[in-house]
Amino acid sequence: MRKQYDFSKAKRAKSVPHLSRLQAEAKGKTRITIMLDNDLLMTFRAKAESEGTGYQTLINQALRQAARTAPVDEAALRRILREELKAS
Repeated sequence: MRKQYDFSKAKRAKSVPHLSRLQAEAKGKTRITIMLDNDLLMTFRAKAESEGTGYQTLINQALRQAARTAPVDEAALRRILREELKAS
């Protein structure tokens, strides 16, 4: 590897047709950097390998499901506690 590279003639992705197409296909998604616990990441990677899919896809699905789940309000919590106490 070189110690320095000359990027003075580099083009933006939107100026390169095939890269522009790739960006258009990824519409609705944004690249981010996120810090996850190693054990959590290993769990998602193992599950992804067993299912034959990508671990980032699984993380996205888990986040989507968590976002759709309504938070537990006080009334629901009281109802659940009553049911569990009756059962025991």
